[in-house]
Amino acid sequence: MGKYAQLVIGPAGCGKSTYCNHLYEHCQAIQRTVHVVNLDPAAEAFAYPVSLDIRDLVALEDVTEELGLGPNGGLLYCMEYLEDNLHDWLGAELESYGEDDYLVFDCPGQIELYNHLSVFRSFVDFLKQDGWSVCVVYCLDSHFVTDVAKYMAGALQALAAMVKLELPHVNILTKVDLLEDKRHLEDFLIPDPALLLPQLAASTGPRFAQLNKAMGSLLDEFSLVSFLPLDITDEDSIADILGQIDMAIQYGEDAEPRIREDEIREADEEGDGGDGGDDI
Repeated sequence: MGKYAQLVIGPAGCGKSTYCNHLYEHCQAIQRTVHVVNLDPAAEAFAYPVSLDIRDLVALEDVTEELGLGPNGGLLYCMEYLEDNLHDWLGAELESYGEDDYLVFDCPGQIELYNHLSVFRSFVDFLKQDGWSVCVVYCLDSHFVTDVAKYMAGALQALAAMVKLELPHVNILTKVDLLEDKRHLEDFLIPDPALLLPQLAASTGPRFAQLNKAMGSLLDEFSLVSFLPLDITDEDSIADILGQIDMAIQYGEDAEPRIREDEIREADEEGDGGDGGDDI
């Protein structure tokens, strides 16, 4: 088939690790093998089994202690160190994975890593050169839909990551199960400036009218940003998202078609149900 990967990115606290864990549990239930990789050097605990861990290469705690850097500076140092060791460390680790393997990379929450720094562009270029089909999964907290200004900022961040990484891209509104009011959620799955700009104008004041219009036009003209809702209490929710990702990276399209056991059994029964003339 091929080698496939998801790059799970988004702001800090948006539910990336929860998504990775829910995806892993769903794949276990449908008997599909995935390997979750931790790319956050500051991570401490995981709900899912970690197949590969950046902390084996560099950990934020060690960097802050040895170099005297703060959390953000230390994280940037860790990711630049990863960028410098893509071939030596990551390349060696990925040698144990081959055809039909599926990796899910749980990434840090600093959005500058995806929007204007080179580290993740280098990372995805390395994966593509190594033969991996990669899809970016951008997570945005659904709480953003309660504040249209925050939502617009989140949508533009997702667009910036799409432009920077140049990969198939699936955007997710996470924590939908925690929303108290879901009546207007549909309005935010596909941004419609005609609906959003009046709300934005009411919350920002008249002096920002031209800026608001420009941002709305940017989302509308490119029509690249849309979202899928993730409700971890609804198994169909994660199944729909995984289906969209599979289509984006063409997962399994070159696999041989498989006939289910019950279909084989039915075919055998039909074959045995003839008039028996040949058995005389």
